[in-house]
Amino acid sequence: MSHKQLIYYCWQKCLLPILMPATVQIVVLTLGVLSILGSTAPMSHAQAVFSSSHIQEQQTPSKSTVLNATVYHSPDCNCCGGWIEHLKTQGFKITDFSTPDIETVKQKYNVPDNLSSCHTAIVNGYVIEGHVPADDIKRLLQEKPNVVGLSVPQMPVGTPGMEMGNRKDPFSVVSFDRKNSVAVFNKYPGEF
Repeated sequence: MSHKQLIYYCWQKCLLPILMPATVQIVVLTLGVLSILGSTAPMSHAQAVFSSSHIQEQQTPSKSTVLNATVYHSPDCNCCGGWIEHLKTQGFKITDFSTPDIETVKQKYNVPDNLSSCHTAIVNGYVIEGHVPADDIKRLLQEKPNVVGLSVPQMPVGTPGMEMGNRKDPFSVVSFDRKNSVAVFNKYPGEF
């Protein structure tokens, strides 16, 4: 084993797993090995060291998922701001679009009439309709089911953005697909 191979092996197998989470490991490992090999290393060698299957093994879906949400809402709605703030506190980056024609947005993203609420968001290709809690969106992004999105129909009291003291109406978060099939994704009991 050459000196460079020994350094690479010790770095990859011994030190790196202890020091950093998987996503950072990949970046640091790539930079470290490339600096060890020097800029004169043939590309084919670098490609052999970093096979795509090796990189995939070290990534964790929940840590690598970027939490971006594009939110469409009526300029007259105040509760949408509360829901947006809820998402921000949970690590989402928000692109906020106020539109007087929210119904056109709902039609564009195939939100069924019986599942509609006051705002529509797009998160990593999924439609999020209404006051869906951030934890349910994160679970959706981790599990990646074959659905169009999630909805909390109407505007139940106690959902994120619809807080009224300690009162919480019971509500369900439902998933929906392109065939208009609806399933309960999560249930929340009411509290008074």
